[in-house]
Amino acid sequence: MTTIVRETKETKVTVQIALGKGIAQVDTGQPFFDHMLGTFARYAGLDLTLHARGDLRHHLMEDVAITLGTAVQKVVPATAARYGERTVPMDDALVQACIDVGGRFYYRGPLRNKLYEHVMRSFCEHARVTLHLRILRGKDSHHVTEAAFKALGMALRDAMVDSGVVFSTKGAVALEVK
Repeated sequence: MTTIVRETKETKVTVQIALGKGIAQVDTGQPFFDHMLGTFARYAGLDLTLHARGDLRHHLMEDVAITLGTAVQKVVPATAARYGERTVPMDDALVQACIDVGGRFYYRGPLRNKLYEHVMRSFCEHARVTLHLRILRGKDSHHVTEAAFKALGMALRDAMVDSGVVFSTKGAVALEVK
């Protein structure tokens, strides 16, 4: 189990995470965001306990994404399969997520909701992952956003499978900061 705490003048976020069964206890005070984080954890196969409070919705969601991304980066196996891709239909929405957990940040969206777009970018930057998120269809913002979190979770689950070997011609995909 990895624990990450981020505390600023604006927010306090505590994340406990482990590769597991997708059991989540999330409390940010933002019901839809809690639902998206719980959905992400379930589909990614991550056991997640997350508690957060903040002054503004934007600050809260951004700092949760930063903290969760940092925590995810810590639990990716050194011998992860590295790549994952999933496409999720949800009612009118069809969303594809392609991910590389090889340690380099890049994000290409966008989600239609600017705040959730910012959450995805902040998560990817701090998880040090490359994510291409494509909205293939969808008009209902709720469905598009939820399909994106599900697709991300499932793609991440596939990418984090321990393959037993380092999947890189460079011989390593991990970065250790001392």
